[in-house]
Amino acid sequence: MFNYRDIFYKRYFSSQVGKSDPSSFSALFNEQKWFFSHEIIPLLPKNKTVSILDIGCGIGSLLAALKANGYNTVKGIDVSPEQVELAHALGVKEVILGNLNDYIKEQKEVFDVITGMDIIEHFSKDELSELILNLKGLLKAGGMLIFRTPNMDSPLSSVFSYGDFTHECLLNKSSALQLMKSCGYPLSEVLPSMLKLNNPLKEMLRKLLWWGTVVNLKIQLFSSARTWHNVVFTPNIIIIGRV
Repeated sequence: MFNYRDIFYKRYFSSQVGKSDPSSFSALFNEQKWFFSHEIIPLLPKNKTVSILDIGCGIGSLLAALKANGYNTVKGIDVSPEQVELAHALGVKEVILGNLNDYIKEQKEVFDVITGMDIIEHFSKDELSELILNLKGLLKAGGMLIFRTPNMDSPLSSVFSYGDFTHECLLNKSSALQLMKSCGYPLSEVLPSMLKLNNPLKEMLRKLLWWGTVVNLKIQLFSSARTWHNVVFTPNIIIIGRV
């Protein structure tokens, strides 16, 4: 059977829209690093000696953010040779090339935290369920998983969810909690992703428009006899699972 992943993941980074220009790699890396420092780092344990594995780590921007914030016991794995090469070129030598399923089977080390940014949407439902079950074996007692993934409850969700041909399993807050609890992570939560523009004036306007957007969405839910209390509206959701 033909497997589209064999083609897409070889040049996964440069095949995406807007990422074909090598001069943009460093700028994108620094932008991602900044976002991770403000969105993901605050969710981590305050103990900087914790061990962290980033799966599907791409060009290593989260690992760079971790190191910049004092978390030095870090490791990343990615299946794309192109992305691993870029990570090394950008100074993130902790990234290794490998198949995640093989890595899980062979790995003897356990971690305090396992992260996965924009990766779980690339698995089928069966693959994702198996992955989350198997990751428990790589977590220390009291360890945690942190995922970021597109949110199907966000307005214009197709922009984020279907902007990548390789996306397969798409979630909202309710289905994400169902997935995590069914796979043995009883202490799970789903948080909104960070929304922020660097330009202060644009950020002020964005906040005002977002407030109006959310109010409108809540009105729509109310008019359909639904509640918004368990709905997240941001383009991405952050999923946290603890064992």
